Amino acid sequence: MKYVIKALIIVYCYSFCCIYGSTIDPKNKDSEYIDFGKKHDAVVSIVGPIDEKNSFFGSGTLLNENWVLTAAHVVDNAKSAYVKFENQIYVVEHIVIHKSYKKENVGIYDIAMCKLQKPIKIPSYPKLYTDHNETDKICSIAGCGMTGTLETGVVEFDKKKRAGLNKIKGVYKHLLICEADKGEKATGLEQLIASGDSGGGLFIDNKVAGVNSIVMASDGKADSSYGDESGHTRVSVFRDWILEVIKIY
Repeated sequence: MKYVIKALIIVYCYSFCCIYGSTIDPKNKDSEYIDFGKKHDAVVSIVGPIDEKNSFFGSGTLLNENWVLTAAHVVDNAKSAYVKFENQIYVVEHIVIHKSYKKENVGIYDIAMCKLQKPIKIPSYPKLYTDHNETDKICSIAGCGMTGTLETGVVEFDKKKRAGLNKIKGVYKHLLICEADKGEKATGLEQLIASGDSGGGLFIDNKVAGVNSIVMASDGKADSSYGDESGHTRVSVFRDWILEVIKIY
């Protein structure tokens, strides 16, 4: 099957506003996703300039007080980068992109690390998921992006943080694949990542197991609606690389 694949970074003109979201199950209350998002305090927004007119907006996950895990395509063109957390700006002093990442290979080796100039302290930081048994696991997913429902697809920004649930369908080229289900197959808080969620986290048992990377669509419109699939860089494959980066830098 031929897919349209969309990376989830948002590019703005002179814009650094903080926006949060995902596409949600239309049968559920939006407040449920907002409340669940508050429990993912390790997930932050990443912004910065690309050139004189354009800026980028993506997401990341705090692994400790100094390091943020994100997607490579979020920061690969960044002239500089900043993390926004609780209405404060934290300067990224060093960006490390996986050496095998290539922009043209969308979603493959899509992983990067950002070292902060000053620490962000939260009560606890998620551990890395190290098992290779992700398929069929229920996961929670959080990020900073557009919002809408799974029927309408992405429609707006409203600056409210959301997180939801999904089931990992399988693995493809170091990507964990999820799809929004309907009816009895759906989780209680079904959702799908949307534009701007890139770099945010997929969690299994409160451990970070994936990095939000791409949306794939067979209908030619990757708008994070029913029928689309999401790809999340598989953290268990990159565990040693992540730990090496933290140790070296």
